[in-house]
Amino acid sequence: MRPQSENFKELARKNLANEGQRKILNQFSLILKALRDASFTTLPDEKAALEKGRRIREDAIKNLPYLLEMFEENATKAGAKVVWASDARQANDFIVSLAKEKGANLCVKAKSMISEEISLREEFIENKIETYETDLGEFIVQQAGKTPFHIVGPAINMTIKEVSDLFNKVIGLPETEDPTELAKGARMFLRDKFRNAQIGISGANMAVAETGSIILVENEGNIRFATSAPKTHVVLMSIEKVVPTISEAAYMLKLLTRSCTGQRISNYVSVITGPKKAGEIDGPEELYIVILDNGRTKIYADEVLRSALQCIKCGMCAAVCPVYTHVGGYSYGWVYSGPIGAVLNPLLLGLDKARDLYHATTLCGACKDYCPAGVDVRNIVLDLRAKEMDGDRSFDAEAPPALVKIFYRIWAWVLLDYSRYKIASRIMRIVMPFVIKYGKASNLSDRLIQWTRCRDIPQVAPKSFHETYSELKK
Repeated sequence: MRPQSENFKELARKNLANEGQRKILNQFSLILKALRDASFTTLPDEKAALEKGRRIREDAIKNLPYLLEMFEENATKAGAKVVWASDARQANDFIVSLAKEKGANLCVKAKSMISEEISLREEFIENKIETYETDLGEFIVQQAGKTPFHIVGPAINMTIKEVSDLFNKVIGLPETEDPTELAKGARMFLRDKFRNAQIGISGANMAVAETGSIILVENEGNIRFATSAPKTHVVLMSIEKVVPTISEAAYMLKLLTRSCTGQRISNYVSVITGPKKAGEIDGPEELYIVILDNGRTKIYADEVLRSALQCIKCGMCAAVCPVYTHVGGYSYGWVYSGPIGAVLNPLLLGLDKARDLYHATTLCGACKDYCPAGVDVRNIVLDLRAKEMDGDRSFDAEAPPALVKIFYRIWAWVLLDYSRYKIASRIMRIVMPFVIKYGKASNLSDRLIQWTRCRDIPQVAPKSFHETYSELKK
């Protein structure tokens, strides 16, 4: 998937004009939030549960190097082959060469955001390896030639009529607007692919250090087909997926499913520990686990930014985000959308290529309130903005023009002292009538007037509230 995060403003304007999509987003947000809230009432103490989830993920990230080594050791003991990949190129080269070595010409692929990140499906297509997404939502967007709209619901923006027309064209299914019939048609089409695929690809919701196990969560059963029917199963996981113990994984599991879909537990939970053993009839003959860095060790090295690695990709932050619920997933221009996309995309792609994402936020903090892993998006966003102002090249931050830097430094200096603030307010009452025309800012730096391009700014009142209040008091 080619990143387009630098085009956020253009994409956002386009998606804001899509009334049908905005209606779906509003409904999706309300329904998912209601389901999530209802499911969390079944826990003894929601606040304590979220706090425990935050501690588990925070401790796991803090001890990441140690836990990854433990995971590798135990996964290898269980019969898996662990491969480390520093970047997308290295991961893709290994998986494609493995598929060729096994003589694979057909691959079935379970839902995996990390595979979207490295464009694995496109790599397979380029190497003439037929590949099918098997998650229903991912299958729909693949056949439509689109990219996932949401981390959990890749095709939530498409209507039943659009899916019906698509399936009629692609798999010859008679036109119907019955969701059950549409799902059945996709299932029948994919069943033959599962049966004949030589290689299956999956992601990992969690990796358990103490057992070397991979945990996968789903509602459709397609992951179990993809991981057990082919002779070779390849797990693609990023380094932050690891948790210390199976009990901590189980605890995070009940927070994950509640936050993803409002379920106490998903329909299928698979715990995979090595390939199938002698005498077992289910499972792959070979299990490869590719552990991908792709810029995450650099994030880990920064004590503020490493909070982003605590994310368990539940997607709940998007449902409560006032920005996402207006502009939708495509506006973010890459794999990750919503609040977590506003920080992960810039960190992985470079701040200069995705600066608009971490500026397109209200800093309301709703994402943190609902996050089961304690990711502090607001704090990360402020840190990214500070890095940009400093021109920090460690994450490819492009420093703003000198005039903008001077403006913000003066602004900060004024706001830090009440007496300076009062003097500045009096000056602004004199200056503002010459700067604000018809609710818009003019005669200022281009970067400074962007805020008013979509909003009117009122004239400053002749007197401050404090002055008016003092007069009334007298």
